Amino acid sequence: MATTLGHRSERKSFAKRISSHLAAALVVFCLLQIFIVAKMGGSLALHLGIIVAIGGYAVAARGLERRWQMLEQAGLSQSGLSLRFRRDVLQLWVASLVGGLLWIPVAVIFRFLFG
Repeated sequence: MATTLGHRSERKSFAKRISSHLAAALVVFCLLQIFIVAKMGGSLALHLGIIVAIGGYAVAARGLERRWQMLEQAGLSQSGLSLRFRRDVLQLWVASLVGGLLWIPVAVIFRFLFG
């Protein structure tokens, strides 16, 4: 009965939790890039740059997912995994937000150079 109400005694694995964070951070990263490029008067070259950046993000995200699958299989303590998880989540969100905001200077320089 407790599981039907959503009160499970066990938590989701760290690999599944990092996967959820990766998906949400990817959406934020994409929307931030698209919004910034659209507001800065994005050209075709900037839109192609977005595609390359999202592809790079996806490759890095898959690497992080694999890392967490291996860490869980390694048999580390729960406290050690928890500490690494918090650090990786913080780094993931900072990278997603800062990476998206890096399009502002790129768009300004692009507009300055090419009108």
